[in-house]
Amino acid sequence: MKSRNIFYSFKYAISGIIYAFRTQRNLKIHFLAAAGVLLVSPFFHFSKVELLLLSFTITLVIVCELFNTAIEIVVDMVAKKYHPLAKIAKDVAAGAVLVSAINALVVAYFLFISRME
Repeated sequence: MKSRNIFYSFKYAISGIIYAFRTQRNLKIHFLAAAGVLLVSPFFHFSKVELLLLSFTITLVIVCELFNTAIEIVVDMVAKKYHPLAKIAKDVAAGAVLVSAINALVVAYFLFISRME
């Protein structure tokens, strides 16, 4: 699918994000958590570097979830029947989401909890 206009690229990308948001419960949870973090962060008076770290952390989790969704869809399309390698691909993609979510919890602990003590 060749795009002649850069705006079509944005349209397709946004369409993918919307699809993932509508169909993936965990992505909704990640967006909800991100919204909560962004709503309370002004009360903590974070530095620019800390805000940048929060931004990268939130983005990492959401990007991992989007990749996980894409991998699951491709694996389901290719592997019509159960295959151990298909399971491994899905498990590894889910593992990436888990690692990024754990990282987000660690970052949140150091940025938020340390300021509340």
